[in-house]
Amino acid sequence: MKNRIITIHTNDTPVSLKTKRLLAKKLEGSGFIVSESLEGDSELIVCIGGDGTFLEGIHKFDFPKIPFIGINTGHLGFFQEINPNQLADFIFHYKTGKYRLQALSTVKATVINDNDECFEHIGLNEIVIRGELSHPVHLNISIGGSFIERFSGDGILVATPAGSTAYNYSLGGSIVDPRLKLMQVTPIAPMDTTAYRSFTSSILLPCDLSLGVIPEYVTKHGIKITTDHLEYNYNDIRHINVEFSDKVVNLLRFENYDFWTKVKSKFL
Repeated sequence: MKNRIITIHTNDTPVSLKTKRLLAKKLEGSGFIVSESLEGDSELIVCIGGDGTFLEGIHKFDFPKIPFIGINTGHLGFFQEINPNQLADFIFHYKTGKYRLQALSTVKATVINDNDECFEHIGLNEIVIRGELSHPVHLNISIGGSFIERFSGDGILVATPAGSTAYNYSLGGSIVDPRLKLMQVTPIAPMDTTAYRSFTSSILLPCDLSLGVIPEYVTKHGIKITTDHLEYNYNDIRHINVEFSDKVVNLLRFENYDFWTKVKSKFL
């Protein structure tokens, strides 16, 4: 019989570590092998913590094809599917196949510097382009190869539908049903004066269009690119291209999951 391996990723809070020990005991009692690393034949990744721990696990394991499920021991827990008191129910539903997979799109930023070096960054929630040390930036923005505007402000955020309820929502962006495949470009503290004219509301783009960004270096400060929780600083960017990635994150969802019910319970 093939070994059934489940990988567990957790933060180091006492409640998460306690939940991890209890879950590992229950899984092993149900015939599973528990691992903290991503074995070649792991069939599921369980993230114990909050949304930050969930995103950390996705990046740690480099957006694998195998599905994730979250156990919420944090605060908001929007991605997390179950609570620590539902471990037995989770194992039963998983073993009996009473679940479905929710495929979440990701967004990719390709950065080209003055030396023609190329760097790629992928985010499940969003990619943020802003100035270092909170300095304002001037960004020449194009959509599908057509110039749109010279944006001035703190920066821009490009969110996936999954990330529309995160930082994007705090900036006044729209909540988007994850069944829609689109990118949302939301300005961060845009300047809209007689000297600087910038869009002040979100822009929605279909999945086949890309966003081009060319920074203007009017000061010595560089550009910071953030993908979910990870930060990268550049001082010599020639061009940034933001588009949908071909990587997909599969979330395990039980039969009673509904996106808008989740939104209501977490935000209203």
